[in-house]
Amino acid sequence: MKILQTPVRFYPFTGGVENYVYYLSRELVKSGNQVKVICANEPRLVDEEVVDGIEVKRLSYMGKIANTNLTPGLPGALSSEEYDIIHTHIPTPWSADWSALNAKRNNKPLVVTYHNDIIGNGVASLVARVYNSIGLKYVLKSADKIVITQPNYLKSSSHLEKYRDKVEVIPTGVDLDKFKPSEKHGDGHVIFFLSVLDEFHKYKGLEYLLNALKEVKNSIPYVKLIVGGKGVLLDYYRKIVDDLGLKENVVFAGFISDDEIAHYYSGANVFVLPSISSLQEGFGIVALEALACQTPVITTEIVGVAEDLERTSSGIIIPSRNPDKLADALLNILKDFNLQKEMGKNGRKLVEEKYTWKDVAMSMEKLYRNIVQL
Repeated sequence: MKILQTPVRFYPFTGGVENYVYYLSRELVKSGNQVKVICANEPRLVDEEVVDGIEVKRLSYMGKIANTNLTPGLPGALSSEEYDIIHTHIPTPWSADWSALNAKRNNKPLVVTYHNDIIGNGVASLVARVYNSIGLKYVLKSADKIVITQPNYLKSSSHLEKYRDKVEVIPTGVDLDKFKPSEKHGDGHVIFFLSVLDEFHKYKGLEYLLNALKEVKNSIPYVKLIVGGKGVLLDYYRKIVDDLGLKENVVFAGFISDDEIAHYYSGANVFVLPSISSLQEGFGIVALEALACQTPVITTEIVGVAEDLERTSSGIIIPSRNPDKLADALLNILKDFNLQKEMGKNGRKLVEEKYTWKDVAMSMEKLYRNIVQL
């Protein structure tokens, strides 16, 4: 099949949707499909290249609305492509809208992966509501299939209920060759958190983790939290750390490269993803990456892997927005090296059995073929 993917950005840009499209496309190419990605040129690279067998066309953009690059050349770029199926992504309008219009114009099937709702704060909230009532409805109505990565999202997102009959659940995956266990820190007191540090990612719950860390410090004075990621809220979080008296306990590691990330997961004794918004947290791929590195995970019931995590005793599930419960969970794991080891082995086994990109791509290809009928 000739598959056209239209994420707003693509590798080497780091993000959940970008990783999803990269790994999925790479596996689809391995199984004999032709995949082309059309996206914004961020970070600035060559306009056209081939990445691991994936054809990539990057377009200049004239700014952003919320987290979406506006690429004036997208309509023309889409009109010049021949494809069997087009696969686009929400929560980034523009690329999704033009993909839906192009698919309809060319009478081609459209697949939408609905990662999470489009919401915002202040003026962005008004823009989101207007878009959801017009553009989003058009995209979802136009889609032949809507893919969600966890079944709970069908309940938490009001926008999907009307289209229940064409929603399919296909989980996300993890690269088991890249993310694999290595040596842990010896003292058993290292926590790792990873996210972009900006307004769009406040839902990851770092503030709640910092407040929980203050409680943990009372029992483990030398506990260390490594915060991976950069963004405009870095100074905001640094002030919280100072106010809570945690300056000696928190390390802001900044941007972590692809070559280093598995080391950070493996070096930690526990990974924490305390997400607070079921509308914004699509799945939580970072939790899978940590599990693949044999690192226990603490997360909230919102995250896509939560049920499997609890079922396999690979970590601890806590209520969202609850620093006290988070502190209890952290102390439970950090004080018990044998528990860390057991949870780590369970987590690696879980992802090996259920969350490989090869399995994800096989399910997606089957969905494609049922629509295209090749």
